[in-house]
Amino acid sequence: MGIPEITFYGFTVDNTKRPAAQIAAFRNACVEAVAELEKRDAHLLVVGNTQSALFPKELLRYTQRTQLGEGRIKVNFLVNYGWSWDLNYSLKNRDVSKGDNVVDGIASAEISRIDLIVRWGGGRRLSGFLPIQSIYADFYVIDELWPDFSIDQFHEALAWYQEQDVTLGG
Repeated sequence: MGIPEITFYGFTVDNTKRPAAQIAAFRNACVEAVAELEKRDAHLLVVGNTQSALFPKELLRYTQRTQLGEGRIKVNFLVNYGWSWDLNYSLKNRDVSKGDNVVDGIASAEISRIDLIVRWGGGRRLSGFLPIQSIYADFYVIDELWPDFSIDQFHEALAWYQEQDVTLGG
């Protein structure tokens, strides 16, 4: 389909404040999703707070971009990710007073600028999703929840995006 890179939001640092059963479900779903991706042709990168006990240890090996199969598409997967954690990561590793670029030091720096965000479940907020990369993203919202999201809806989102006037702030 000509899409060079795609990013999925597994769960947020804020989601770790939910009941233990929900946290376990998020973690297990992320591990299962990566197990499915292992069967595909992708360059996988998992980004999230690996220092937390809630980060699935099974995914640590993917915190460096890893080629799976023929690596036809970049796949980014946010797991135990938080915007504050991402931005503070750069402050630990940069000295802005010496002219270091903070954006280059964010934990998600390897993820490209985002053109289109597809949000399911009727939500109309970013929920902390990659604040730097999503600065000029167009938002496509559907009411169905993730389990009911279909390939046809994905195609509809892409068709909708093709009709947008992409100005990048201009």
